[in-house]
Amino acid sequence: MSALNKKNSSNRSQTEPAFVRWLLIAIAMSFLTLFLALPLAAVFGQAFEKGLTVYLDAIREPDTLSSIKLTLITAAVTVPLNLFFGVTAAWAIAKFSFPGKNLLITLIDLPFSVSPVISGFIYVLIFGLQGWLGPWLQEHDIKIVFAVPGIILATLFVTFPFVARELIPLMEAQGKEEEEAALVLGATGLQTFFLVTLPNVKWGIIYGVILCNARAMGEFGAVSVVSGHIRGMTNTVPLHVEILYNEYNYSAAFAVASLLAFLALITLAVKSVAEWKVRQQFENN
Repeated sequence: MSALNKKNSSNRSQTEPAFVRWLLIAIAMSFLTLFLALPLAAVFGQAFEKGLTVYLDAIREPDTLSSIKLTLITAAVTVPLNLFFGVTAAWAIAKFSFPGKNLLITLIDLPFSVSPVISGFIYVLIFGLQGWLGPWLQEHDIKIVFAVPGIILATLFVTFPFVARELIPLMEAQGKEEEEAALVLGATGLQTFFLVTLPNVKWGIIYGVILCNARAMGEFGAVSVVSGHIRGMTNTVPLHVEILYNEYNYSAAFAVASLLAFLALITLAVKSVAEWKVRQQFENN
């Protein structure tokens, strides 16, 4: 935005009546309080309602620790894979022209338009006992659905757009001039990528990874379909919270849920910093 546009925008904001500005602020703060602050306060309040001892006992319970471990394993596998795919896809889309480019962009957006539950059912239809590959997998004693590989595949599907979607507009806004200059000066393709391209988009990568990790740890719909809800084996943290709540074990359910709420707060804080850095890069370009 040019200095003139910024000045005009500032002048327009100053012409708005004071009561309009305060009304808009009051509406925004009311929504934040109702849909963000109050739910978070309720989660942490219920989690610690019976004291710290009960809270810690719920966290240390074997099934809870198993769900935490599985959630961390799922995120540890899916996030690096999504990072590799996201950087590769964004680099190809932003820097090159090739047949099928628009199709690739459409496929990247596909998980945003497909219900997570439907994506889970797709994996059941492919890898389940009655699925396309089910008999072959059973014959070779390979378990995908109702096992850890199915959970990872389902999570991978619902999270793979996040990194790519953050990097594509950033790389497109930066253009190709710096890369072309590096190549003219004798740099190889890999040197150009690691020394020019990556440093320019590092905050976009961090932003995408944060969102991807948060979704991977908090995914419920797709994982619920393919997990089988085997307690202590295929339950992630969100699924374990559901089981505890359905068993009327509210203190333990909210205690475990508070872990996800705490993750959300950390994600929000780091996301704000990364978003600010990305916005600065856009303005500088």
